[in-house]
Amino acid sequence: MLSQGLPHGAVPRLERPGPLRERVYEALLELITTRALPPGRHLVESELAGHLGVSRQPVREALQRLNTEGWVDLRPAQGAFVHEPTEEEADQLLTVRTLLEAEAARLAALNATGAGIEALEEIVAEGVKAVQADDVDAAVALNARFHAKIMELAGNAVLAELAARVERRVRWYHTPVARQRGHKSWIEHQALIGAIVSQDADLATRLMRDHTEHTRRSYHARSGS
Repeated sequence: MLSQGLPHGAVPRLERPGPLRERVYEALLELITTRALPPGRHLVESELAGHLGVSRQPVREALQRLNTEGWVDLRPAQGAFVHEPTEEEADQLLTVRTLLEAEAARLAALNATGAGIEALEEIVAEGVKAVQADDVDAAVALNARFHAKIMELAGNAVLAELAARVERRVRWYHTPVARQRGHKSWIEHQALIGAIVSQDADLATRLMRDHTEHTRRSYHARSGS
């Protein structure tokens, strides 16, 4: 249930007015993707509504949408539960991510500007600090920022749109292995920047492919598969 494992005050009440249904959906999705609500957690409408400061109706609507999108499982006579991803689901998603990210790195090496490279270096510096502080949440968020910046520097709007569709699920799978990947991940990020600076598209492609594959293998190793 929601009350188990979440610090008091971790879920802010939603302000009114506004598109309440959408905001409840976003709040719940954020809790799921950050694993504040872990896979398998029973989601009780009344508790969720109480934590968010809303009625049960927008919560019910949000859960139905999350069920449609594969984040939540609605079980007859049991209720709603955070979806527990299978190894096959994880493998398929992370494989697609490798393809998208590798192409983004290739294009970034051809198109990146000095300002873009500087932005990447700043993110890496912050990421290293987060790892040193053992701040997993910050490290995961900064990792997402780094990859989003690479995608932006690639300059391909269609590629960016496709990547955005899988970004939250990537965070979902990355969070459990973020501590395990630790400094290695950010060393790999720095090497990627080096390839982009030198405009070596082939090297950038290979480094990004290896980098994302490391995350995929770490996720499977974590679950013993």
